[in-house]
Amino acid sequence: MRRAERAPDPPILAGRDAPGPAPAPATTGHPRATWLLEGPGWRPLRPAVDLLALVAAVALTLAWPGGSDPGSARPVLLALPPLAMLALWSRGMYDRRLRIDVLDGVGPVVGAISVAVMVLVVVQATVADATLDDGVVGHAWVLSVLLVGAARIAIAGTQRLARTRLGIGSPALIVGAGHVGHRVARRLVQLPEYGLRPVGFLDVDPRGPEAPAADDVPVLGGPDDLEHVARTTGARDVVVAFSSEPDRDLVELVQRCERAGLRVTLVPRLFESMNDRTRYESLGGLPLLGLAGTNPRSWRFVVKHALDRLVAAVMLLLLGPLLLALVVAVKASSPGPVLFRQRRVGRDGRAFDLLKFRSMAVPRPGDAFRPGAGQAPGGVEGVDRRTAVGRFMRRTSLDELPQLLNVLRGEMSLVGPRPERPEFVELFVHDIDRYDERHRVRAGITGWAQIHGLRGQTSLADRVEWDNWYIEHWSLALDLKILVRTVVAAFRAAE
Repeated sequence: MRRAERAPDPPILAGRDAPGPAPAPATTGHPRATWLLEGPGWRPLRPAVDLLALVAAVALTLAWPGGSDPGSARPVLLALPPLAMLALWSRGMYDRRLRIDVLDGVGPVVGAISVAVMVLVVVQATVADATLDDGVVGHAWVLSVLLVGAARIAIAGTQRLARTRLGIGSPALIVGAGHVGHRVARRLVQLPEYGLRPVGFLDVDPRGPEAPAADDVPVLGGPDDLEHVARTTGARDVVVAFSSEPDRDLVELVQRCERAGLRVTLVPRLFESMNDRTRYESLGGLPLLGLAGTNPRSWRFVVKHALDRLVAAVMLLLLGPLLLALVVAVKASSPGPVLFRQRRVGRDGRAFDLLKFRSMAVPRPGDAFRPGAGQAPGGVEGVDRRTAVGRFMRRTSLDELPQLLNVLRGEMSLVGPRPERPEFVELFVHDIDRYDERHRVRAGITGWAQIHGLRGQTSLADRVEWDNWYIEHWSLALDLKILVRTVVAAFRAAE
């Protein structure tokens, strides 16, 4: 959020008894899709789909052509679907989540099915005093993983498509109309795939020095108006952000939500320092959260940087013919060098020369560019000087491949915040909250912000938020997830 700019404050309530005008109940024009993908039908849908996929896997295993006779294994294989579903349930795969991420579910699905298959093998060996044929076990395991994975991808994609294209979602109230509350509202509006549609704020005193307005999300009253506003708007979810209400009143509010059948989500204090390694403990009846920050100088980052260099070296060897072809194409496209070098700022504020294939004609003297307010530089800056080859390379992100050399030299990582030019860093570090914290780790060719569409001249505050989230939650598994999603994101339209 730019500190130099403040949007108008939201309207002030006259008091608890004077809530703002409540809109009509938030409904969509697709009641069947809403019932199935957001309402009562969603809870039984996922286990039903998993069950069908597992039954199909068992049927295909029993009918596998050219394999060994699975007849003796038929009674044991019939126990695979319920066992696998029990294992999935124990891993929380049927719990409600705002958004289903397919990649996050790969490990639990593979693990649950593996456990179920191993249990069957042990049962067959101990009870029936016989062993399952290796071919039958292999077919059952592979088919179960593939079919359950495909089914889950299908329903997650269908739900995401319905949320983004049809506008279905659960109407949500946000308690707290300050900076954090409006930040929540903006995120939910920008990311409809999370399935919460903000319909209003509840806050007695919504004014604040950093309370930017959220488009089309009004203040509908205070916490005392919860039941009335929920009935009027049809809200099913309540997000508790930072509020001027005392904590004891918020505890009572949560209890009222539970009695009214409303689902409650909480934005915790110190949320910027929390990650998925946060530990929950208790001191008598007092809950404690143990924070575990990211240490960029730990042995884990030594492993990350070693893997970065190894993967970069392998990719340079494998992509050698493609790189040579791009060198020839760039050289023939227009006069100038093949590689474009630009000074960027990396880890701990150290500058280095970032490498790209040149995608534009050489600039003319006097050409200058300054990003718009709140926007990051990048993409086409000023006059469009892209060559035909350059347009293709930018659209497919092939112009970024020389940065593998930066990775090999230890100046960058495969995954990390995108580096910026020194003159812009000097400007942004004073204007953008937490901007300088991005330099705790090495810059990356791709990153968490990039795979979420924050490329080119997009919101700088959003990019900084995503980058710092990545640093706080960093793990090798997260890097792998980003690299997989980069393969898809690289082919989206980019400048």
